[in-house]
Amino acid sequence: MTWRDCRLVDVMKLQRGHDLPADRRQEGDVPVVSSSGITGFHREAKAAAPGVVTGRYGTLGAVFFVDRDYWPLNTALYVTDFKGNDPRFIAYFLRHLLKDYQSDKAAVPGIDRNVLHELKVRAPDLAIQLRIVDLVSRYDDLVDNNRRRIKLLEDSVRLLFDEWFVKGHKAGWPTSTLQQLCADEAGIQTGPFGSQLHQSDYAEEGVPVVMPKDLATMKIDTQSIARIPEHLADELGRHRMQYGDIVFGRRGEIGRRAYIGRRQIGYFCGTGCLRLRPSAERVNPRFLFEALRAPAVAGDIASRAKGSTMANLSAGAMQTVTVPVPPRQLQDRFAAFVEDASEQVDTLDEQSRKLRTARDLLLPRLMSGELTV
Repeated sequence: MTWRDCRLVDVMKLQRGHDLPADRRQEGDVPVVSSSGITGFHREAKAAAPGVVTGRYGTLGAVFFVDRDYWPLNTALYVTDFKGNDPRFIAYFLRHLLKDYQSDKAAVPGIDRNVLHELKVRAPDLAIQLRIVDLVSRYDDLVDNNRRRIKLLEDSVRLLFDEWFVKGHKAGWPTSTLQQLCADEAGIQTGPFGSQLHQSDYAEEGVPVVMPKDLATMKIDTQSIARIPEHLADELGRHRMQYGDIVFGRRGEIGRRAYIGRRQIGYFCGTGCLRLRPSAERVNPRFLFEALRAPAVAGDIASRAKGSTMANLSAGAMQTVTVPVPPRQLQDRFAAFVEDASEQVDTLDEQSRKLRTARDLLLPRLMSGELTV
């Protein structure tokens, strides 16, 4: 079992992805993979599985392993020749390499694959590769299992809401506007943070600032979230979010949202989002969070977004959106179920974060040969 010094092109061959405008996509189950991962599906595949894809613009380091035939977009690079190496190992190898490369090359707007091909690397033989994959993939398998469990919990909440409040909707339920259901002062507010902060204000550790890309169904994805240091957060303390607040994406893909639970108290709302602060006396915040997803409400909200190049939703446009308000007892019963599911989601998400951290600490030692397997 040996290691060799060589160029990256001796280990893998990279190629630029292929154009596929949204209006050319046909309904199908083939993943469309961009620099940020799977961003849609198409009828036709352009590359055979297994696949390894990474971005060729902006921040490097995100590498995606695809286990079925796929379409790599032109914003990405993908491996066309594994040169006899294990594909899963190549994904780990490239992730490790680009993380180091990123730290040496700040603010690179685009990467030439020919430059990457000439990078000097140290690669192990196939036997060592398989041992590394066997060890590291255990962490990823646990993360994937947690992801599936999270999806089941999210689906259970969605199905219960639809059963009680969409299919079971009664015409006699009164309606209220979001302005009426939210706190009297600044109940619906544009996120104050992001554009006026300098790059130097952000830190590796600190208090999260939520942007649209961080919004998930029942949680805030903190893997790549921006953060500000604690001392700056203290200075801006009056803007911290509270338990029961709702963060709603107002740019681009309108409708992405997240609920501020007990673990997210104190986060900040970025400029690409709206912060809704429901009045707990007028509506159960958990119910209102799900009500924003109901087809009629979500459609009304989407229709209010303006912009020729990118949809943009204002706080004023949200104020007059109407929501059916069922009996409070029914809202509270639903919220009790969701609270339990949400707590499980948060626990699984925290477990996954720790697993990814452990994996990322282990990976450099394995890839350098410091830790033998």
